[in-house]
Amino acid sequence: MTDHVQGIGVPPATTRGDEGVETVLSGLAVSGGIAIGPLHPIDTGQFGIPEYDLAVRDVETETARFDTAIVRAQREVRVLRRKQRNMPAGAAEELGYILDAYMQMLSGSRLVRGARARIESKRQNAEAAMRDEMDQIARSFEAIADSYLAARAEDVREVGWRVIRILTEDRRNPFTTIPKGAILVAESFSPADTARMDPRKVAGFASVLGGAQGHTAILARSLGLPAILGVSDMSRYAETGVSAILDGMEGRLILNPTPDTLRRFKERAQELTKERRRLAALRDKPAQTVDGETISLAANVDLPGEADVARVAGADGIGLLRTEFMFMNRDSIPDEAAQVEQLSDIVAKMEGRPVTIRTIDLGGEKMAEALGDTLDGATNPALGLRAIRLSLKKPKLLEAQLCAILRAGAVGPVRVLLPMVTTPGEVRQVREAMKKMAKRLKRRGVPFADPLPPLGVMIEVPGAALAADALAKVSDFFAIGTNDLTMYTLAIDRADEQVAHLYNPLHPAVLRLIEFAVQAALRARIPVSVCGEIAGDPFYTALLLGLGVRDLSMSAPSLPKVKQRIRALELSAAEARARMVMESTDTGRIKILLDDLNPMNG
Repeated sequence: MTDHVQGIGVPPATTRGDEGVETVLSGLAVSGGIAIGPLHPIDTGQFGIPEYDLAVRDVETETARFDTAIVRAQREVRVLRRKQRNMPAGAAEELGYILDAYMQMLSGSRLVRGARARIESKRQNAEAAMRDEMDQIARSFEAIADSYLAARAEDVREVGWRVIRILTEDRRNPFTTIPKGAILVAESFSPADTARMDPRKVAGFASVLGGAQGHTAILARSLGLPAILGVSDMSRYAETGVSAILDGMEGRLILNPTPDTLRRFKERAQELTKERRRLAALRDKPAQTVDGETISLAANVDLPGEADVARVAGADGIGLLRTEFMFMNRDSIPDEAAQVEQLSDIVAKMEGRPVTIRTIDLGGEKMAEALGDTLDGATNPALGLRAIRLSLKKPKLLEAQLCAILRAGAVGPVRVLLPMVTTPGEVRQVREAMKKMAKRLKRRGVPFADPLPPLGVMIEVPGAALAADALAKVSDFFAIGTNDLTMYTLAIDRADEQVAHLYNPLHPAVLRLIEFAVQAALRARIPVSVCGEIAGDPFYTALLLGLGVRDLSMSAPSLPKVKQRIRALELSAAEARARMVMESTDTGRIKILLDDLNPMNG
């Protein structure tokens, strides 16, 4: 199942209650918490638009009308910038990066150029031209298997609809009449819509469209608003004033709840409040097992604004900073200076905690307009020119990124992480390039990391895991990416709903590859972390520690629960259970062994 969906497709469940029919709709849980209140449908303005052909004599006038709308859209974004000052710090910063992307798209990007070209060459009216160009670009993003990159379609549509609303002079503001404590529902909510929600007034929100990696979801988490997205067929059931429960933990919207359901969720809401207080109290306590072993807990970061969330959550550092955000929604590759600015800002925010920066992992199914036709034409994109292969094929791309990382290392401690490595030769080439860039920076008199930062590799393909002993000889650390490792080992694409149920990180083959990589790192006495999804799931914590992992990296919201699990765990028991797991050949048996060790998570 993909994170970016247009309705999950789960049929609603119904139960007869005193107040009518209790209806349960399912979606993606993107921001935790429970909201109880009346529904308030919102029309966010994605309406039908006029479409007509222009006479030749009218093209120039229509182009001028379009350009005026672009200028007005830029002005609106500047107004939003002023409003962000009154938002919570994490949400304000996240919105700032979103607005930067909007302004970039409104300043001569492919979206604007393409729409203008449609007006001039196809003689389309401006509204239709923007809609068609917006749809074409958004669909190309939505087709990408990577959930983070696919969610960027949300940004393109938000900018496109903003311009269309200006062109049609539709200036409705549906957020002015929201009753206090309401649960908002709509076809979709843009990040700008989400930024207008006051957590003191809005209880939560749900929409038909959207994904967990989109800016809307990220802002909801930053604002602390319970939210679920991808709720299919919601418009058939959602009416103004209907009593509702939004379960942001399980991804459910319950309409007309029975008295018993209402009582149970009120109790759960109270329990969640207590649990949040307990978890918040762990922020400054060490992630230490009952028998005294300290575990490092770092955060995975996709976007700059998440660095603040990681710090507030008590992360020991950033264990995986994905740099793809710097290359999205651009016509050209960001130069060294642009990369330095963004990376240095993130490193500074971590206040001396280490930041592991992964070099670009674009390629294959992950595209960026800035890279032009470099990525076109692959027969099998997942196995093609991507990640480290792309960086080595494009030395200027790699050199600019290495220079930027080295310069960010003058601000605070950094590490360099290479994605999709399969041979020691790839690591040697990058190390030589890093030394070369250090000499170049020294000649330029530019401050950079001294000594040079550690250079590590992602263990995310079976070939890397099986060659871990050789890779350990040329690497300073390992980071095991269990998501791709599981996918490549089992030949399963999680984005394909027909086979997604076969994706299982507890498959014996996957566990053996993890164990092999961990043992190779321990023999070479280099650090090894796990940064895939299982690192942030307390169910797997005992197994990973039992296998010898002492560094975990996860999404920041997962940190407190994993820390709580570690502090209740005896390492000796985890090691004994891991040995039993590795002797098992049946995934069902493996799950039972972990269930037994994880009563709180079973």
